[in-house]
This record gives sequence, structure tokens and C-alpha cells, in this order.
Amino acid sequence: MTQGRQPDDAVDPVHEEASEAAESPDGSEQADAEHTEASKPAESAESAESAESADAPAAVEPADGPAPVDDEGEPTTPADPEAAPEAAAPPTTGGAVADAESEDLTEAAAVADPAGEQAPAGPDPADPADPADSDPDVVRPEPAEPADPAVPTGTADPDPDTDPDAGTTSVPDRVERTPGPAGGTEVMDVPEEPSAPATADPVGEGATPVEGPAETPVRRSFRNPPAPSAAGDEAENPTEVDAGAEAAPTASATPDGPEVSATPEEPTGPGPDRTLPAPSRGRSGEDASDSPMDVFPEQESSRRWPRVLATVSAVVVVLGGLYVGALWLWSDRVPPGSTVAGVDVGGLTAEAAVDHLADSLSSATTEPIAVAVGEKRTTFDPEGAGLALDEEATIDQVTGFGLEPVRLWHQIFGGAEVEPVSTIDAEALDATIAELGASLATEPVDGTVTFVDAEPVSTGATEGSTIDAEASRELLVEEWITAARPVELPAQATTAAITTEEVERVVEEIARPLADAPVTVVVADQRAELPVEVVTGAASFVPDDGVLDLTMDGETLVEAVLARTTDLLTDAADARFAFEGDAPVVVPGEAGTTLDPAELGEAVSAAGTGEDRTARVELVETDPARTTAELDELGVVEVVSEFSTAVTADVDRTHNLTVGAGRVNGTLVRPDEVFSLTDVIGPITVETGYRQAGVVVNGVLTDGLGGGLSQMGTTVYNASFLAGLEDVEHRPHSYYFSRYPEGREATIYEGVLDVKFRNTTPYGVLLQSWVGGGQLHVRVWSTEYWEVESWTSGRSNVVSPKTVYNTRPDCISQSAGNPGFTVTVGRRLLLDGELESEETDTWTYRPQDAVVCGPAPGTQGADGEG
Repeated sequence: MTQGRQPDDAVDPVHEEASEAAESPDGSEQADAEHTEASKPAESAESAESAESADAPAAVEPADGPAPVDDEGEPTTPADPEAAPEAAAPPTTGGAVADAESEDLTEAAAVADPAGEQAPAGPDPADPADPADSDPDVVRPEPAEPADPAVPTGTADPDPDTDPDAGTTSVPDRVERTPGPAGGTEVMDVPEEPSAPATADPVGEGATPVEGPAETPVRRSFRNPPAPSAAGDEAENPTEVDAGAEAAPTASATPDGPEVSATPEEPTGPGPDRTLPAPSRGRSGEDASDSPMDVFPEQESSRRWPRVLATVSAVVVVLGGLYVGALWLWSDRVPPGSTVAGVDVGGLTAEAAVDHLADSLSSATTEPIAVAVGEKRTTFDPEGAGLALDEEATIDQVTGFGLEPVRLWHQIFGGAEVEPVSTIDAEALDATIAELGASLATEPVDGTVTFVDAEPVSTGATEGSTIDAEASRELLVEEWITAARPVELPAQATTAAITTEEVERVVEEIARPLADAPVTVVVADQRAELPVEVVTGAASFVPDDGVLDLTMDGETLVEAVLARTTDLLTDAADARFAFEGDAPVVVPGEAGTTLDPAELGEAVSAAGTGEDRTARVELVETDPARTTAELDELGVVEVVSEFSTAVTADVDRTHNLTVGAGRVNGTLVRPDEVFSLTDVIGPITVETGYRQAGVVVNGVLTDGLGGGLSQMGTTVYNASFLAGLEDVEHRPHSYYFSRYPEGREATIYEGVLDVKFRNTTPYGVLLQSWVGGGQLHVRVWSTEYWEVESWTSGRSNVVSPKTVYNTRPDCISQSAGNPGFTVTVGRRLLLDGELESEETDTWTYRPQDAVVCGPAPGTQGADGEG
């Protein structure tokens, strides 16, 4: 073993990586180079054996012990007795290599190789290479304190009798491990291209390469050696080297056999710098390379990771700065190629993109939007529906500062379609959707069954459709800008209430049997046969909760039965007022008989769809429209007003007044009803008992049917005026007749002029009228309600009569009568002493001229008065 300093501790680059594959003595793999201290020397065989047996550090030979021997057992290089001992690696337990990071040590297993090459241990990333180890001219600084001699140096004490191969190591390019004897591991060295061995430099200044033969693969068996004795026993098997023994110096091969080289080989190729840690302090002024451990090649420290980490961190910081800077630089730019609803906004600034988007989509967001469901079309106003485009929020999606990688990707490689952002007024949108639903809905068509020419005709059901409100809302919210026009709204089918199946059932079970034959109705011992045309004409089918019900028109069937029977029904007599002893009494009504339309319809339906086509029904009583109790409640108990006018000596005129008074007598006017004189006394015909009598037409006295009935109008008007009833319609005569009060008289002409009043009291009004004592009488029976005050003004604007001529064939000559004048009549109504209303009526009479039948210069306007 050479104790002098080795120049640069060179290692063959071919075997540079082999140290990483070395294993611990118990066969387990050596720890990864990242977690081991490759620059430390391997444990001695004795320390490994001691660690396996006693699990405690074992003392080893000092560093100045015997040196390695060559093939003949002689030392290869004299040992320097004054070299400082190096610190030995602590032993491991259980045959495993200790963790390099926790213990800051690495075991480098050296395997003897006939080729004489040394396998360097892996680099220690934790300890940087010492420049003094790589440069022979650099003197190492002395450590603060000398190494403790009690600490094992980690070098083995070789025995001269050991196998000369034990002092050499060979590192194969690929190591194949198999379990060896005694728990060890067999290693198969795979040969590779040999490299030039290095010879030792006696003065420690360098190494001279020596050519040698190629390596021969050697199989070595490693096992756990026995524990060393106190005398430092030698290995039992000279051909086996303990994996934990210290690595021998590199040997060079010769043709005759392996020859030990005095110095390790210097690296000749790329690889980590193989340097040793700072040597122990020796004698003053001496080179620190005099350590006996210098025979091993220095290993580069494996603790390069801080530098790597610093480098990586710097790169990350730079890249991160570039990343953040790029995102900040482009934060206000829309990614190129970006579009919104077909509008290209790529490359624009955020502000420019917002303006461009607002201008380009103005029509799409403000004009009416066409929507459709099937064949139906309509439009709606997006603003009224609460839909508006938020241009700023839309552009904000792709601008602004953010650290998301997708932002940088889009800025570099181009953007894509940007979804427009809308503001939604939910209430307005829901109201619009409801309106659209009403406009676009298609109602389903129910199936029907009808009869045409007494034959059943059916129509199948048709489905309808209506918009799906929820889905339509979602569609409009998301695509009201981008959807194709018209926007096809989602629809739902609506089923008809009356299906085709129901139609088919009704036709087979009801319609065809009903039209099969006539139906006979039996009532009150009379029979009426109703033909098929009558039965089917009165039949119809009405939808009811999903089914078609057969319905018969009872009124039509009643008419058909009455037309085919004789005096089947009797009319009911209503209760009425009659005057007995000059006072009104109630005459009770009488019930009548009739057919119940609903009962008759059900009977005909059952007979028409059953086997027995005979419908049997009964007559039912009918109550009077007015009952005795109802009349008693009207309060007709006293006379509230009465008025009379004198009749003339004209018999026909008096006859007409008698007929008219008979019809007015007993007339009942209920509260709020309107009385019409012409309706009560009409029609005015010969058949109703009226005669021809004198009337005034166009100011000329002539004969007319019902002449004199105007006196009936005057008498009724005054009776209602004094009773406080409301005046609805009346008109005074053209001429004033002295038998009537001035301004309070009226004339009638059927179809043209009438006398009407309204009953404004809560009681019934019963009129009593008759002709007697040379007068026409009208009396009003009721309960006193209004207090009436009336007045009549004096005459004004008086005009004297003149002579007129009449050439009509029916002209009647008359002498001059009353002059013309203007008069005003007033009435005040009080209720419980309080004034309720006040009214006035002004009328102007024309003068009653003398009439001469014959040529005349002029005529009067038609009046139609009686």
C-alpha cells in the first residue's frame, strides 16, 4: 500500500459508475448515491463482521498498518509511518449500508479484479469537492484538532498470506447479483472495453498510463465473514473478499497475471470530479497526502443538490417572472381570434372591444326577436323581456390580470368563441314567456261525434302543443343573442281531452244504436212516436272529464211530443189583483201541467240506446209565475194619487177610452219597472176593439183609429206625476185643450209618441182606471212614499189664432180656438221632509186656428195627435 499522496486520484472512466452498484455484506443493495457519502472509504472487513455480530462499532487497525501486497505477497509501496490516520466510516448493522444523509457517511465496497482497476465510490452530493484534492500543488489546511486515534480508520489490515487478488478491485460495467453462500451475494462482473491502467508515480506527482490486456470477467462470491479476533485474524478464504473491506488500490494487469499498481488510476474521460475531503493534519510542513487512505481514489462529493436546487430555483424564478410579465403585459388585450356572437374582437383592448361589441350587436339586442313553435310565429321585444347584453362583463372574461395558464395559451395561440354575458330581469322575462306561451300555443282538438242526416259522423282527436316555459327560459337566457332566427322554443305536446279511442267507443255503443230506429213516448195515456230524424236532431255529445256524454235537447223533444198529442198540457194561472168593492184584492193563482224537458230527454236517451225503445214519462205541475204571497209583499194598500178628465159627447171617442181604461185597470208596476201606455193598451186595431174617431193630424182635425186615446195619456201622466213617479217620456199636445191642465197633458201616437214612467218607490204600484160619471178616471194604489209639491207658471208669448185652409178630402172644418202661449210646470219631491229632487218643464202651444176646407195658402206639420 502506498501512503504517499496520489496525484488527482484518477479513476478509469469505464468503471466510473460501478461503485453505485456495490452491495452491503448481507446482500442488500447499497443505498442510492443521492443518499450516500461516496467520498468516504469503505468499511474494513473486520468492522463489517463486528457490526453484524455485535451491532456495535469495532476497532480496526491503525492507518499505518501493513500495506497491500502484490501477487508475491510483498508490499507494493512502503507505508509512511508518519501519515495521519483518517477517520473511519462507522459500521452498519444487519449488513446494510448506513443512510448517507443521516450519518454523513458512505460505504464503498471494493471488489478485487484481476484487471487491477479500482472502482470509485459514488459522489457525495452533500460535500463539494476540495480543490486541494484535485490539485497536487495545493497544500490542505490542517484541521483544528488531530484525528482521534481511537476511531477506526476504515482500512483493512491485509495479511501477506492473503490472495494477491485481495489487494485489487475491478468494477464491471454491469453487475449481476445472485444470492451467495452464507447470506452473501454473488456478483458477476460483465467485461467491457478495457481502458489503459495507470501505474503509480513513486513521488506522488502523477500517474503514467500502462497498456495492458483486456479484462477477464471474474466471478466473486461475497459472504458475511466471521467476526474478527483480537489478534486481527485474516480472512479464511483467500479467494473471497468481504464486501465491507476497504478498497485496495488500483492494479494494472500484465500478460502473466495481475500486477498491483502503486497508485490509483487517473480518470481519462468525463465524469464527476473524484476528490477526497480535506486530509487530516500531519506533521508541520508535510504534505497532507501522506495519509494511508490516499491509495484510494478521491470521490466527488454527492452533495451537489444545493447548487442544483439553486440553479433550478433561479430558472423557475426567471420563467415565473417571464410568465407573470407576459400575463400582465397582455392583461388588457383580447386574445387574437376571439369572437362574441360572431363578432371578431381579437387583438382589441378591453375598452375598444366593449365599444365594438356594443355597436356590432346593437340590432341583435334591441330589435324584436322572432320565435317559433312548429308553424306558429311571433316576436318579442328583448328590452321589454328584461334581456340586455353586458358588454363589459363579456370582455372581462378574457381580459384582466390572472395567473391561469389558459390565459397565456390563448394570448399566444389564439382565443376562441366567448360566451356573451347578459343581464336578466327575471320578472319581466317570466311575463314575456307567459305571453309567448299564449301566442304560440296550439290547442288540442277533441274527438267529436255528431249526426248528419240521422247518421253518426266522428272526428278523431288531434294533439296540441305549448311551449315548455322552464326550458324556453333557459334557452333565451343562454342563447337569445346567438340562436338562429326564428328562435325555436322548446315545446310540449298536449293531449286532447277526448281521445280517438273514446270517439270510437261512443260511435259503437251509443251513436249507432240511437240512430237505429224511432223512439215512442208514452204520457197521460197518449203516445207520440218520435222519428229517427227528431231523436238524432235533439241528440248531441258533450265532453265531460275525458268522456263524451249523450245529451238530449229536452225542449225540442217536448215540442215534438206536444205536436203529436192533443190538449196534453194545461196553463198555470198567476195570482193577480182584482178590484172588489172599489178596492184591490189578490186572486190566487192556479197550477198547470207540463212535461219536464230534462226528464223527457233522459227517458228518450235510455230508450234510444236500449232494447226497449219506449220512453214513459209523467206530467208535472207548474206553479204560477206570481204567487199570492208575492203580491201581498208589494204593499198595495192605499191610494197615493188620482186624476180624472171629462169625456166628450163623441160616442166612438168615449168607446175607445173605455176599451183603453179596461186594459190599464189592474196593471201592476213593480219597483224600478217602467210602465209604457202604448204597450198596455195596444195594439190599437179593430180586432182589439178600437173604433175610428177624431184626431188632429198636421194641425187638422180628421178621423183615425183609436181617436180620443190621447186623453188616456193625459190622465195617466197626471196620476203618475202626482204620485211622484219618475217621468220617462211624455209630450204635450200641439194645441192647448181647455179640458187638460196647462203644460201637464200628453198625447200618444202608436209607434211614435208614448207615455212612460218608472216606479221609484220600494212598493208595488197598481193602476185602477175606468170611465164613469162623464169622466175618465185613473187611480194609483200603493204605499205612501213621496211627498209631492207642484206649481204652474202663468202664460207668456201668447199668439192669437188665425184662419187656415185645408183641401184634403177628409178635412173637417173648425172654428178658431185657444191662442198659443208658453207655460212652465214644476215639481218638487220630498222624502221624510227632505228635498230629494226638483224639476221643471216648459212647453209652447200653437194657436188653434180656424180651419176652412178648401184651397189654402199653406199647411201645418204632421202631428199625429188624438
